[in-house]
Amino acid sequence: MRSLILPIALLVSSTFTLPSFATVSDTSLDKAEQLREIAQRSHLGFDIVESLTVEVGPRLAGTSADARAVAWAQAKFSELGFDKIYKQPVSVRHWQRGAASAEILSPFPQPLAITALGDSVATPKEGLTGEVIFFDSVAALKQADPKKVNGKIVYIDARMHQHREGKEYSLAVAGRSIGSSVASEKGAIALMIRSVGTDKSRMPHTGNMRYQAGVKKIPAGAISTSDAMMLMAMNKRGKTITVHMNLDTTMHKPTTSYNVIGEVTGSTYPDEYILIGAHLDSWDEGTGALDDGAGVGITMAAAKLIGQFKPKRTIRVVLFANEEGGLIGAKEYRDANASELHKIKLAGESDFGARSIWRFDSQVHPKNLDLMAQIAKVLQPLNINHGDNKAGGGPDVSILPAKGVPVFSLRQDGTDYFDYHHTANDTLDKINPQQLRQNVAAWAIVAYLAAESEAPLLPLTIK
Repeated sequence: MRSLILPIALLVSSTFTLPSFATVSDTSLDKAEQLREIAQRSHLGFDIVESLTVEVGPRLAGTSADARAVAWAQAKFSELGFDKIYKQPVSVRHWQRGAASAEILSPFPQPLAITALGDSVATPKEGLTGEVIFFDSVAALKQADPKKVNGKIVYIDARMHQHREGKEYSLAVAGRSIGSSVASEKGAIALMIRSVGTDKSRMPHTGNMRYQAGVKKIPAGAISTSDAMMLMAMNKRGKTITVHMNLDTTMHKPTTSYNVIGEVTGSTYPDEYILIGAHLDSWDEGTGALDDGAGVGITMAAAKLIGQFKPKRTIRVVLFANEEGGLIGAKEYRDANASELHKIKLAGESDFGARSIWRFDSQVHPKNLDLMAQIAKVLQPLNINHGDNKAGGGPDVSILPAKGVPVFSLRQDGTDYFDYHHTANDTLDKINPQQLRQNVAAWAIVAYLAAESEAPLLPLTIK
């Protein structure tokens, strides 16, 4: 979920200094302050998330629930009065979860709370049984002697700790992403991992994994963090541990989902776009309130509130399809709109829950840094600090800077985000309405002031 693209704007600014442009008028700044106050009193963002989680619920890409989410999004855009509403087809995999169970057979019989990882193949109907071999990381597994792994169930115990920025996610998630193929290459019969999360509960975390082409597919599941602690304590006893696991999954033929898009048309530059968005799909264990119902509610509400001030540039809200499967909708959006990407003047995605935003970052052309500074001043009363010019923009939009599209990030407090991430506990009650209103206000300010810029919003590459 992190972009590795080196900010092009930084490369430009490190070689020579460019003059800044005039930015937004005092009138627009006054309206942005009004917008900030209106958004902090509005319950619209929460109402949208409630509508999505109650009326649709979990919406795994490719399923009938995903199709209901697409219909819901179109209807909600219409209800909110967006000027233009349309959808873009996206081919997605259709994977279905069934029952999942696991138990320690010896030396100390106990059940394990387990969930299948996304796209995992099923075990045989009767399940499978094997001795467990332990590793603390994918790196350690890669160094293992295949003779010691062959015929066993590989267990990876990569741990995460709470952090405001979720810094350990990219390290811990490797076991979930590629662990099954690495284990299979060494002859393992299945993979179990410690859930990629920071909670202490018996709710396992699912998430996407991928099989390497040409490598035998083996079943892969995650056990809860509480059971992971117990399993590691059992391993310290020095006895051979045998586990039976049963995962029921089905991979259907690919199907069609959609990016759903709504626009508030610009009054002066209708063909220039400020793109804000979130992803519409979710995992199927909870109701996807934090990941990413919150982002849907934040960005739809922000655009709706901006509309009353008739922005100069068009505000485009994109609800991306199948982010959880690997930014599938975002890649389709990028490729299908390749000839139009230069019209996107700034882009950002909300996809890190619903806690308060604490920092505003950008990745823009150096000539537009003054605009970012003006935006930051209007954000200050929301307790949002001005950060740097190294933003990734969010998972789905992180692929756009390579095409010259400037991006921004409104960084949320993710301290407890991975307590709920991809679990059955990702539900509406985890959202604090007051903090969500702060998010809506921040997104409305950034999008509105970018839309009002009296200076050109330049691409990241100089032409």
